[in-house]
Amino acid sequence: MIRNYFKIAWRNITRNKVNSFINIAGLAIGLTCVILIALFIKDELNYDQFFDNASSIYRVNIDGKMGDNSFYAGYTPPPAGAALVDNYPEVESYTRLYRPDTDVIEYESAAQKKLFNENNIYGVDSNFLELLTYPLAKGDRKTCLNDANSVVITPQIAKKYFGDEDPMGKILSYGTEKTQMKVTGVLGDMTNLPASVKFDFLMPIKNYGDVEYFNWSWVWLNVATYVKLSESASKNPNTITHLEEQFPKMLKTQAASAFERIGQPYDKFLEKGNKWDLHLQPLTDIHLRSGDIESSITEQNSIQSLYIFGLIAFFIIVLACVNFMNLATAQSAKRSKEIGIRKVLGSQRKYLIRQFLTEALLFTAIATVLALIFVIITLPLFNQISGKQIYISELLNPQIAILILGLSLLTAFLAGIYPAFYLTSFKPVNILKGNFDVSGPRSGFIRNGLVVFQFVIAITLVISTIVVYTQLRYTQNRELGYDKENLIILNNAEKLESSEETFRQELMKLPQVKSATISSDMLTRSSFGDFYVPEAINPDEHIAKDLALGSYLVDNHFIKTLDLKIIKGRGFEDGFSDSRSVIINETAAKQIGWENPIGRTIRYPGGENESYNVVGVLKDFNIESLHSSIVPFALFSKESKSYNTSISFITLKLNSGNPKQTIASIKEKWQSYQPNVPFEYSFLDEDVNAAYIVEQRTAKLFGIFTGLSIFVACLGLFGLVAFIAQKRTKEIGIRKVLGASVTGIVKLLSIDFIKMVIISLVIASPIAWYAMHKWLEDFAFRIDIEWWVFALAGVAALTIALVTVSFQAIRAAIANPVKSLRTE
Repeated sequence: MIRNYFKIAWRNITRNKVNSFINIAGLAIGLTCVILIALFIKDELNYDQFFDNASSIYRVNIDGKMGDNSFYAGYTPPPAGAALVDNYPEVESYTRLYRPDTDVIEYESAAQKKLFNENNIYGVDSNFLELLTYPLAKGDRKTCLNDANSVVITPQIAKKYFGDEDPMGKILSYGTEKTQMKVTGVLGDMTNLPASVKFDFLMPIKNYGDVEYFNWSWVWLNVATYVKLSESASKNPNTITHLEEQFPKMLKTQAASAFERIGQPYDKFLEKGNKWDLHLQPLTDIHLRSGDIESSITEQNSIQSLYIFGLIAFFIIVLACVNFMNLATAQSAKRSKEIGIRKVLGSQRKYLIRQFLTEALLFTAIATVLALIFVIITLPLFNQISGKQIYISELLNPQIAILILGLSLLTAFLAGIYPAFYLTSFKPVNILKGNFDVSGPRSGFIRNGLVVFQFVIAITLVISTIVVYTQLRYTQNRELGYDKENLIILNNAEKLESSEETFRQELMKLPQVKSATISSDMLTRSSFGDFYVPEAINPDEHIAKDLALGSYLVDNHFIKTLDLKIIKGRGFEDGFSDSRSVIINETAAKQIGWENPIGRTIRYPGGENESYNVVGVLKDFNIESLHSSIVPFALFSKESKSYNTSISFITLKLNSGNPKQTIASIKEKWQSYQPNVPFEYSFLDEDVNAAYIVEQRTAKLFGIFTGLSIFVACLGLFGLVAFIAQKRTKEIGIRKVLGASVTGIVKLLSIDFIKMVIISLVIASPIAWYAMHKWLEDFAFRIDIEWWVFALAGVAALTIALVTVSFQAIRAAIANPVKSLRTE
């Protein structure tokens, strides 16, 4: 019996080649998209799941508020981990990560010398690899980081420095001081490891004086702290809530002296409406559920993006299934007599249902094989676009294999269930008498409804894609408050030491260099944040009492080089002593409440309790990406004696033109000043664009999947128009004999579909608006969704539908009417 079902199904596939191609192509494309998206989602959901006891490990986050500024970050003060272990028996252990600045790693042997700048170095506690069980190919995870002069590296770094030699025991020189570090461990391959934190080097945190020096501080937020809860505490769902309720009491005791030391009594700090709270975040939530949690060391995505791509996969496969249902019901007139005769000959309805489901299963089986071939072919391109490293072997993963099998069966069921029950519901007497119109108003209404449903999905995706691309273009082209073009940033300028200013002056002699500046930080990189107290002229003056300021240390050329705008006062200039001067931005002035900030002072309560005179106000500019709003910010002069920095950058403004020769000249000068540090640079506009890499990938994937969804919808539309043209063959012939033009006949066949596309646009527009409005909330600076977006999507959908419909309509309209009238 089953064999007979497949025989009949194959006969029907080969007999109706156009419909079979449309159904198989639609299902294959739909299944390809679903499999690719499933591989993407699986990879995202696997982040940090591989760690032993992953469910017991939490990152400690800080939720802070200072004046009008709030932040939520994945960083903690250095003593936070030890305090949690000492105060709460539920907290079993802790470990910390500290990311220092880019530094030089050197390996010298009798045969060669290798020297590289490395920026993926982490300082960690000695128990780091015990608590976070990254794969370790060589070495003992319990002891490999005990010695201050030990280093653990990845296989890629081992290959880079040592080639095919065994790296264990080899000596690497670290920094310009050439500290000797012995390789005591080699990690497993981390290329495709789903970890939210990845690194190339691990070194003991005790090597970093900043961490050791600030081990008393509860306001220096530069380490990430992870804690492991005891087994019993991990199993109790109320543990986290219970712990977090107790943290404020602990902080009141632990942080009091640290806040006193910077002139901020902790009780008064809280009384002003400020906060300094610790929270625990599950390790497995970091990658996808960090939202607005700031962290420069973790690889973060949004769980919403997985929901979006999951919906896209669902919609595309539904489109393919709808095509199958639509074409099956459209062809019901051809199958009705077959069904009638079968019923008269004694075939029961359940067997007929099985027959139609078998046909759907055969269609889906063929489509699944094609989909797997498409996935294998397109996976490298998909990896390139999505930024993933998914291997073909993942298709053999039991979870993916079960998903593909289940998806194929479900698709076959969804595609075949409606035609099976619909076509087998006809009464044989009415069919054989010819007085039962199986393609009448009811089935036509259903088909039209399915077409509307398809185009609602397609238009929603088109509108969403337009919004994503428009927002991306806005972020790339928006006025940021500075000129990002033709700016080259030289890293590691601090390695020039006392020659830094002399080197800057040498660069100014190059003909292509318009200006050059030295700064402690640079746009899109980082900034130094601290607390300040704005001074009032008299006790009755109402101004903000606390101010959190991000800041750079800069020379007198910074404002000119970046083309920043001074709206009040002046910049740092030659002829002025600016060691106690500060330039603030508009947002800082507004937050403080100063109408005229020039000549006012802000006091730094830490250190020597210094005061700084405001000499200028900068027009607001974006320090980071447009994801973040503009915050109070200041420029301090490099002459300030109480400030020192371990890093600095030299930024050059070049004349327009080909910069290659200039870069070569800069490199030559660099090597003459500092031959022991590799020359490294970047363009600021590229750094700015890199901040939106996730959005760029999302836009590309959106565009591809939207194009495929439209293609699948058009396949179904093409088949329906072909069916309608065939059904109305005689009518078209008669109209042509009576003088109807080709244009009139095309209009006749097209008008109903145009109406359906317009209805689809009306339904899709509010759905797409709501979805994109929620997506745009992630940006502090965002576009408004204008009317033209919907108009453009509507025009695009109408154009695509018209082209699809017109092909078949024109073909029917130009057919010989004599042949049409002879058609039976």
